[in-house]
Order: sequence, then structure tokens, then C-alpha cells
Amino acid sequence: MGRIYEETWGRLFAAMYDRSLKATEEAGLRQMRRELLAGAGGRVVELGAGTGVNLDLYPDAVGDLVVVEPDPHMAKRLRGKLAGARRQATVVEAPAERLPFEDASFDTAVATLVLCTVPDPAAALAEAARVLKPGGRLLFVEHVRAQDPGLARWQDRLEKPWRFLGDGCHCNRDTVATIEASPLRLEEVERGRMPKAPPIVTPLVRGSATAPSP
Repeated sequence: MGRIYEETWGRLFAAMYDRSLKATEEAGLRQMRRELLAGAGGRVVELGAGTGVNLDLYPDAVGDLVVVEPDPHMAKRLRGKLAGARRQATVVEAPAERLPFEDASFDTAVATLVLCTVPDPAAALAEAARVLKPGGRLLFVEHVRAQDPGLARWQDRLEKPWRFLGDGCHCNRDTVATIEASPLRLEEVERGRMPKAPPIVTPLVRGSATAPSP
């Protein structure tokens, strides 16, 4: 019964995803994505591509684009969006923690609002480091644990119900600390706010990290 319920909610969540983020995207998140992705180039892998919100935002400097999405309902919508997108991309259904690619095979990796949801973000970041060429960059925009202690406590209190409503999204993850502890080297991080979003997912970080040289 639980599996059937999760399957039904997963399908519904995928169907509602773009509509639920529409106001946030229009209020500034889409522009943040565009500015971040301006730094992408070469062969690019996007982790947890969801419904394909980023597809039309990649610059011409991107050659080959591979979009990875483990959820079959999201992947179905991603393929549908690709049919009308100006850019071609290869869809791969796989978890970010187990990328089916060779070592050092990408110039850029992208994670936007995904490290909050992957079951094991440390493993996902290790995989990003593995598939990136030495000096390759991870570009990220993520909502994170609040620096304000009061809001952080509310994130902890509401983490379980939010995780259910958000189909696995954790509102209280300290993603910057996880990146710092990964094989990647944090280059820069800018803190901001997710517009028109519930307070527990308002704290936002945007930045980049690089893969180590051998």
C-alpha cells in the first residue's frame, strides 16, 4: 500500500512541479539559473535534471549535454520538454550517486535544487568529482540550512513533513559543508534568498567548485 501511495504521489508531484515553481522562477530564480549556467561549457552533465527547467538556459559554449534524472515520472516530462526545446540533449535515467560515465569525461557538472533531494549528497558529489576532468567545474544553486539559528530550528522541526510534501526534499541540509568535505574544491559561494518560497527553503547558495588535478 505504501509503495502504491508513493508511486501515485511521485507521479502527481512531477505533474505539479513546473506549476508549483512558476512564481518563484518568474520572481528571479530563472535569472539566477541563467547567470549560473552562463559559466557552463564543453561537455556538460546535469544531475537531477527534473522536468528540464534548465534546458533552454544553456549557452552556446555547451557542446554535448547529458541530463541525468532517476525518477521515471520526471524523466518522462523531461523527454517531452526536450521535444520542443531549442537544444538537444541525451537523457539518462540514473541516480546521481551512481553515474554511468567514465572518469574525467565531462568539463562541467550542474546541480540546481537537487542536492537537497538526493539520498546521499556526499556520494553524488564524489561522483561529480569523478566524472569531471581535472579542473572541471561543478556549478550549483541550492536551498540550504539557514545561518539564522531560529530559522534553522524551524527547518529541523519541519524537515519530515516537508520531505514528504517535497518528494524527498530535505529543507535543512548544510550543502556548502558537504561540498567542502567532498573531493571538490569550493571556488566561490554567494548566499541569497529564493524568491516567493516558504521560509524554510528561502536560504539559497549559488557558486562553483572544481575537480582536483591528479
